Amino acid sequence: MKTLAAVVFPGFETLDYFGPMEMLGGLGGQTEIITVAKTRDPVPSVHGQRIMVDKTIAEKNDYDLLFIPGGDSALDEAKDEEFMQWLREASANAERVMAVCTGTVLLGMTGVLDGRRATTNKLDFLKTVPLAPQVDWVKEARWVEDGKFFTSSGVSAGMDMALAVMADLFGMAMADRIALGCEYEWHKDANRDPFAKSAGLV
Repeated sequence: MKTLAAVVFPGFETLDYFGPMEMLGGLGGQTEIITVAKTRDPVPSVHGQRIMVDKTIAEKNDYDLLFIPGGDSALDEAKDEEFMQWLREASANAERVMAVCTGTVLLGMTGVLDGRRATTNKLDFLKTVPLAPQVDWVKEARWVEDGKFFTSSGVSAGMDMALAVMADLFGMAMADRIALGCEYEWHKDANRDPFAKSAGLV
């Protein structure tokens, strides 16, 4: 069983987090999802519902998998150097690192994506990517895989990325079964990105 650190912070985007968690939870027995935050206090999403915390960043930084959601508040976390250092350490320790939307920009601001290809939310693309200028930002992609790093475009794209990670770890047949069980139409083409066009990026 793989341990999965699923990071939360106040104002995290609901679908960024819970959509991929549905996919990354697998069919049972593949992953142990551990909600991680800076403190033990329940953490509110952008929509107000609160999620309980399993581990704080001070308790542990070595997980098999690491997941970072986005949200308008994600970039505020870059002001906390203790949190940013934890992201660096947890990324170094993880077999796979995943980030969605502005969570990718936050991860990029730690430096761990320097020289790597990555993508993020297309509506905020031009405003946010200058915050991590050493990343090779991909304007047109549903998600991007570069080594152990998987990054996705906005919100719902995280589910497609998460299924790609499950296929990478456990095989395509399992990922297909997860998508079928969710009655989810998985967009398997990582380059399929109509939102890059609608945002005027390409």
